[in-house]
Order: sequence, then structure tokens, then C-alpha cells
Amino acid sequence: MSQTAKARRLLGLGWRHRWKALLLAWVVCIAGWSAVYSLPDQFQSSARVYADADAVLGQTLRGLAVDGATASQVDTLQRTLLSRPNLERIIARTDLSMRITREADREAMLSSLARDIRLTPQARNLFRIEFRDPNARLARDVVQATLDLFVERATGNDRQQMENARAFIGQQIATYETQLREAERRRAEFRARYLDLLPNDSLGGATRYEAARGRLATLRGELTDEKLRRDLMRQQLESTPTTLVGESTGGGGGGPAAEMERQLRSLRLRYTDAHPEVVAARRALADLRASGGGGGSAPRATSRPNPAHEQARLRLTETEGNIASLERQVRDAIEDVERLEALARGAPQLQAEFTNLDRDYNVLRKSYEELLERRESLQIAGAARSGADQVRLEVIEPPTIPTLPVSPNRLLLASGVLAAGLGAGLFLVVLLAMLDRSFASVSDLRALGLPVLGAFSGPRLRPRLGAGIVFACGLSMLLFAFGILLAGGPALMARIPALVSRTFV
Repeated sequence: MSQTAKARRLLGLGWRHRWKALLLAWVVCIAGWSAVYSLPDQFQSSARVYADADAVLGQTLRGLAVDGATASQVDTLQRTLLSRPNLERIIARTDLSMRITREADREAMLSSLARDIRLTPQARNLFRIEFRDPNARLARDVVQATLDLFVERATGNDRQQMENARAFIGQQIATYETQLREAERRRAEFRARYLDLLPNDSLGGATRYEAARGRLATLRGELTDEKLRRDLMRQQLESTPTTLVGESTGGGGGGPAAEMERQLRSLRLRYTDAHPEVVAARRALADLRASGGGGGSAPRATSRPNPAHEQARLRLTETEGNIASLERQVRDAIEDVERLEALARGAPQLQAEFTNLDRDYNVLRKSYEELLERRESLQIAGAARSGADQVRLEVIEPPTIPTLPVSPNRLLLASGVLAAGLGAGLFLVVLLAMLDRSFASVSDLRALGLPVLGAFSGPRLRPRLGAGIVFACGLSMLLFAFGILLAGGPALMARIPALVSRTFV
């Protein structure tokens, strides 16, 4: 049998089962459309946020080692925002908690939220937060809660960290202040106890013990110099005559008295009246006048005190007084040095102990000053960030309650159901035609090898044409129902069985 004959045979047999195919198509379409329109609506709410990726994402992802690419940052940001603690906050802030009756429901809710909440980049520094749910208001609430978490993470968390840093630094400042005061007290007590053995700023950083030893050496040097000077003065005094011998005329005015008066006037120009040389010159002048050195008419040999001897004697007396004073000062300095040496021997680790105390004090003071500077820096940074938050983060499009569902796509699904119904009917026709063992034509009988005498003519054309019209109407009604369904929606689903029954009545 040729392929054309086989095709004509299958078409003829399939036409016999057209009503079964049409019924199956109607059943599949009605069941499928009912399932499609029984699917719950999914409403989507979204929000768009402008965020400085370098500032906000840097604060939000602080402490995480992530790639600098935007896609990697967004992926990490989504995982961070949708962590379990944050998802639990979203559930607590929305009506999602009313859907939870047991712990398994909570776990399922957390998993679905982590899967359904989406954070996608739209452009540089522009992000979109999306969520779908059968409840339009709840979808908006979830997006709003996620947006609030994003803002808190980007700005509020930063301020909280700033406050925590301020509180921590304040505690550290108080602690270091207490330690610094205690170190100052110990250092002051130690310095007061061993003041003579510790470096003194007024002494150029030297200790009183070192200053006392230096003073003792200076005094001994001065005493040695004064003794040498005294010896020289003694020799000079011994070589100077005590009196001067000369001739006197008795009435002249140019004798020794006049010379002594000139020396006295010269000394008074250089020294005060209380100066020893002035006092000695006055005494010598008085002695000359008392011995008659100022008058007489006949020349005669006279003996008078030598002023130079008197001056040398006065200078020797002054030097001996200085020596006595220096000897007394040397004795006092020796006693002071011996006292300080005894004190130093009693505290051999004194300098090391004071160095440790001073080092501890300086370290605490430096740390305390650094903490004060850091607190000031935090105050300045906090003031700057509070003013920059509005620039770094801005909600471009806040979430709203959606009015139209975004899924399921009923047009596509209903079209698929129609195609499936028609395909099921066609498949049924082909299957039944292939399984049909009846004879559709004389050729089928002859194919068995039996003699065929003749064949009866078929039914009249009008009944067959009427059946075809009815079948076409049934198929058209299916397509018409599909169009009405798309236009009317679920309200017409209840009327489909009635329409089908009318078609076949």
C-alpha cells in the first residue's frame, strides 16, 4: 500500500474518532485552564536606591575581603544583607511571622526569603530591591524592611560603630587617666624621697650629689688659689719696710703728709670710704699728722709708717678672711657630699628604679595624649559623616503596593493549555486510528486476499456535512472559549462546563 493510501486510510479512520478527540481537547483545556486560573497571583514590589559604591558598600562590607568589581560587591552585599539574623529581622518587622506556626515553617520561610529577595545593579551606584508574594501589601512591606536594613547597614551601622568607638575610647581615656595620675603620684613621691640623688632640671639635669661634688671641687680650687695668694702677700709684706726715713723742714707743705693726702684722694676716687685701702690711707695720714710730719722749719731726719706696708697688711688680712670662709664652706661641702654618698649607697638601684617610673609615666602620658587626639578626630569625622550620609545614600524610588500581578503569565499558560488540548486530541485520533482494525475501504478487504464482489455506497453527503459542521462548531467553541477566557478571566471559568454542555446537546 502506498504512503498516500495509508494517509487516506488514517484520515478516514481518524475522522470516525473525531468526537472523542474533541471531547478530550475540551477536557484537557477545561482542566488546564482551571489549573492556570487557580494559581495564586504574584505581586512584585521594588525599590531603587542610589548608593555610592565606594562609600556605602565600603561601610556595609567592612571587614570582608571581597573583590572590588561591582558584581562581586553586589553578590557579597546580597549575601550579607540576607544573612539569617537580617532575615529574622525582616520576618519580625512584617506580617510574615503570622504564617509561621512551627519551627519548620520558620526554616522554610527563611529559605524562601533568601531565594526570593533580589538585589540587582541597574547602573553605576544604582541598585534595585525586588520581592514577590501573593499579598501585595506584604510584598511592599518586605521590600521596605530590606531597604531599611540596607540603610541601617550603610549609615546607621556606621554611626553605631562610631558611637561604640567613642565609648571605647572614652573608657580607655578614663582608664589611662587613672593610671597616669597613679604614675604621677608614685613618681612625685619617689622624687620627693630621693630628691638629692635624682636629676634636677634647675641644675641642668644633674643630681644634687653631682652638684655637691662639683661645688666641693670648685671650693677646693678656690681655697688653693687663696692660699697661694696669701703666701705671695706674706712674702711681699715681709719685703716691704714698715716705716719710711726722710728729712723734714718743719714748715714745708710738700712733705709726706701732702703725699699721703694725694694718695687718699686718688683712692677715694676709685673706692668707697669703707674700703680697706681707704681706711688704711686715712689711718696712715692721721699717724703722719700726729708725728708732726706736716710742719718744722729746720731739716731733720724723720721716721714715718710706710703706706704700702699698711696696704699689703690689709690685703693679707682680707685674704686670710677669705681663706677661713672657704675652709668653712669646704667642710660644709664635704659633709654634704658624705651625706649624699651614704644615701646613694643605701639605694644602689635608685636611678634604675626612677628610670622605670619615668618611662612608665611617659608611656602612659603619650598613650593618653594619643587617645585625646583620637577622640577629637572621631568627633570631627562623626560630624562630617552625618552631613555626608544624604549624599552617599538616597532612595530614588520607594516601594509601593502593586495593583497588578506580575505572574503567573496566564496568557502564555492558557495558550499552552489550548495547544496541549488540541495536541492531546490529535494524538488520540492518531492512536485510535492506528489501533482500529476495521475495514475503511474495499482495498482493506482485498489486502487480506479475499475475493471482493462489490461495495455498498456510503451515506448521503448531507448527514456527513452536518456532522462536519457540528465538529467545526465544537472546535470553534473551544477557540471562542479560549478568547473569552483571556478577556474575562477567572469569572468565566464557572461557565465553561455549561457552554460545553450546550455545544453537545
